Amino acid sequence: MDAQGLDWLLVPLHQLVSWGAAGAMVFGGVVPYIPQYRDIRRTQNAEGFSTYVCLVLLVANILRILFWFGRHFESPLLWQSIVMIVTMLLMLKLCTEVRVANELNVKRRFFAGG
Repeated sequence: MDAQGLDWLLVPLHQLVSWGAAGAMVFGGVVPYIPQYRDIRRTQNAEGFSTYVCLVLLVANILRILFWFGRHFESPLLWQSIVMIVTMLLMLKLCTEVRVANELNVKRRFFAGG
């Protein structure tokens, strides 16, 4: 069989691999935060999670988007930045809610016990 005969298989396979790689690039950075998000929500304890990580990732991804306006790069990287910004904002929202709720519970116990 020659290369011409395999084109019907290789072209769709190449497109499938390209789409898969792009999807992995876009959503691969979010995957480690899914179990962390679920664990923080389940335990209502955000002590082990540093919000400075969110700050650094937010700044880095915002700078990447701003850089895109000056010099366009591949769109999966742009989408990765957008998805990471949304993810970090959701993580910050959850951590803030959990920490505020925990602080209010501590203050109520202190006030009631004092």
